[in-house]
Amino acid sequence: MACNKASSNKKSGWRVYLEPGSIRMAVFGFSSGLPLLLVIGTLGFWLREAGVDLSTIGFFSWVGLIYGFKWIWAPLVDRMPIPFLSRTLGRRRAWLLAAQVMLACALLGLAFTDPQKTLFVFAGLAMLAAFSSATQDIALDAYRIESAGERKQAAYAAMYQTGYRLGMIWAGAGALAIAAWAGHGASGYMHGAWTVSYGVMAASVLVGMAATLLSPEPQHDSLKEEASPARTHISLLERLETALAGPFTDFFRRFGWAAFLVLALIATYRISDVVMGVMANPFYQDLGFTKEEVAAVSKVFGVIMTLLGAFAGGAAAMRYGVLPVLLAGAVLSSLTNLLFSVLAGIGANLTFLVATVSADNLAAGLASAAFVAYLSGLTSSRYSATQYALFSSIMLLLPKFLAGFSGMAVEAFGYERFFIGTALMGVPVFVLVWLVMRCAPKSATGKN
Repeated sequence: MACNKASSNKKSGWRVYLEPGSIRMAVFGFSSGLPLLLVIGTLGFWLREAGVDLSTIGFFSWVGLIYGFKWIWAPLVDRMPIPFLSRTLGRRRAWLLAAQVMLACALLGLAFTDPQKTLFVFAGLAMLAAFSSATQDIALDAYRIESAGERKQAAYAAMYQTGYRLGMIWAGAGALAIAAWAGHGASGYMHGAWTVSYGVMAASVLVGMAATLLSPEPQHDSLKEEASPARTHISLLERLETALAGPFTDFFRRFGWAAFLVLALIATYRISDVVMGVMANPFYQDLGFTKEEVAAVSKVFGVIMTLLGAFAGGAAAMRYGVLPVLLAGAVLSSLTNLLFSVLAGIGANLTFLVATVSADNLAAGLASAAFVAYLSGLTSSRYSATQYALFSSIMLLLPKFLAGFSGMAVEAFGYERFFIGTALMGVPVFVLVWLVMRCAPKSATGKN
């Protein structure tokens, strides 16, 4: 009987990926992953081709710090309705659609702006795109958390991350391939080619809009509470205090001293990956790889390994727990950075590029699926949007800040030593995951 039960659980574990809710998460993940590289990674390739120096490209990555401060307006997304849209679509979907429309407009603006002529305007539009993307993420994270119980969170996170990585690949390999095609294989900088590429990316936001309009609105515990008779006479000041301070006091009340250990882990988990990633596309270009080569490798091997990594991470988290997979993902993410260092020494070797990109995407898919599941498990249903936004903001602040100096580091030390340095940044993460596993109470393991 025990064996039959275990077998049944294993089968149902894999079947969860075929549920409508899981497929919906994959589509929303694509919508979330699409903008990130368009304002950081792919944008770096564009800027480098336009003749912008590495230091400026590095500082340009600070646009991504907007994601690190989304907790500031997350309480508004969590609690404030949008006139007409909220009545029609519901609170989560209203904010999703509003953010997606704003994102599409910002990407179109980037498409028709030449960084060689108006770099300041270009930076402003990139910031608007990042703000829109961050707002979309706040609403999406709340939607995902409210759409599934604890048992399905790992599977939903895996599907979300699968879609997320596919969105990143489309925004990376896809955008580069389109720019190469639009430029008819010509060498040198052609703004018109990037106009076509970013125009297609803006149109790709329609995928997320369609998912928003066709998806059901999840149930909100917070809305039920606000609608209850006990809360009808609460003053505006009390409501604001609850919306702004409540998520923070709730977090420290539930986790106690372990809250600081958890926050340290969240703040550093992606540090090696993020700092390295800013220089990846300029590195490929400086090494001598063409847009077509980078796009082809990322599109084929990146997709396959991302899918394998995300599904493996989700399945392993459901079977063995989130933290062991979190540790494995941290180790693999650091080790793959060493492959970039080896590639820098070898030169423009296409075979080794394939191996490097494959390993990097496998590690990223596995680590991301486990990390999203971990963060989701830390949130309270009363403050899901705000708390998840807080966690994901903390996750990005330090890595994004340090990434701004990545161009200066490459110019000072070279690509080989730079990538070795980013790999070593992952060592404190191993220690923090181990400490959470060994010392923290169960409430801090992502199993609430």
